[in-house]
Amino acid sequence: MKFLKAGLAVALVSAGLATTLPASAHTKLVSSSPAANATVTASPRTITLTFNERVVPAFSKFELLMPEHDMKIPVETTVSSDGKRIIGTVRSSLHRGSYAIHWTAAGSDGHKMEGHVNFRVG
Repeated sequence: MKFLKAGLAVALVSAGLATTLPASAHTKLVSSSPAANATVTASPRTITLTFNERVVPAFSKFELLMPEHDMKIPVETTVSSDGKRIIGTVRSSLHRGSYAIHWTAAGSDGHKMEGHVNFRVG
């Protein structure tokens, strides 16, 4: 009976690990510039999102929005040479107000992850 209980415990722990390990392998945003919820005094020339792993350039980008005015701001994005950052060049100065960065990134596991970062100019 002890062996049955021990075997059952090992099976349950193994099943738990099997279900949690794949989720932890997904691409995660680890930092941004401007930082999340920051207020910057001057319009940033570039926006940088840094991830925990290399992203696939064909499936990784972001859009910059000014939600108060339902406006999309033109930004040209590229993936850095180390593959862990998406860098966006802002084409014109940002006006005072709130902004939202909506990002999509896929890592080597092929799963697309999405998220957003808010910041304010003012």
